[in-house]
Amino acid sequence: MDYMTIMLRTIFIYFIILFVLRFMGKREIGQLSVLDFVVSIMIAELAVVSIENIDVPMMYSIIPIVILSTIQIALALISLKNNHLRKLIDGKPSVLINEGKIDEKEMRKQRYNFDDLLVQLRQNKISKLSDVEFAILEPSGKLSVIEKQEGEEHQPMMPLPLILDGKVQDEHLNQIKQTPLWLRQQMRKLGYRDIKKISYCALKDKDTFFVDLKDER
Repeated sequence: MDYMTIMLRTIFIYFIILFVLRFMGKREIGQLSVLDFVVSIMIAELAVVSIENIDVPMMYSIIPIVILSTIQIALALISLKNNHLRKLIDGKPSVLINEGKIDEKEMRKQRYNFDDLLVQLRQNKISKLSDVEFAILEPSGKLSVIEKQEGEEHQPMMPLPLILDGKVQDEHLNQIKQTPLWLRQQMRKLGYRDIKKISYCALKDKDTFFVDLKDER
């Protein structure tokens, strides 16, 4: 009887977790942030406890799983519109190599050593550090690398969004040594007078912008 109970609990918990993860979205599987990782571990632990302790009602595990997933989904929805909350939950990218120069201070801040850097560069199929124009440590821990492009008229710019969801990213403007006034002037020259209607804007190079407008519904 105990074996049958364990089997039935295992099957039931499996479908519960499958439903929860699907409902939380593909991002939870494909790109776990620190908070996502912690929640996933807690859900897994609750599932194991429910399967092992057959004398304990399953609702004692199912209720916390539902609460955790609800909190996670709610925070994800709020962070879609709240940039400060998004940075608090997911963190923000860190530039480890900027225009070919290693930022040792940022590496120390992220507790990131040269062995870590070289390993991830090799994983990005980069054999020489001198070939790297930008290396950005993403909140997920993955290193994004942009190689130097010799012989081109326009050198690659830092891939930082200047406008996200209709909001000017002051911090990113500071990194390219520009102001919100400069950005608004550039947008007006391109025919974009309302910043709030812009979904995404970034510099492709020093003279060219990539602009994507919000979908009108």
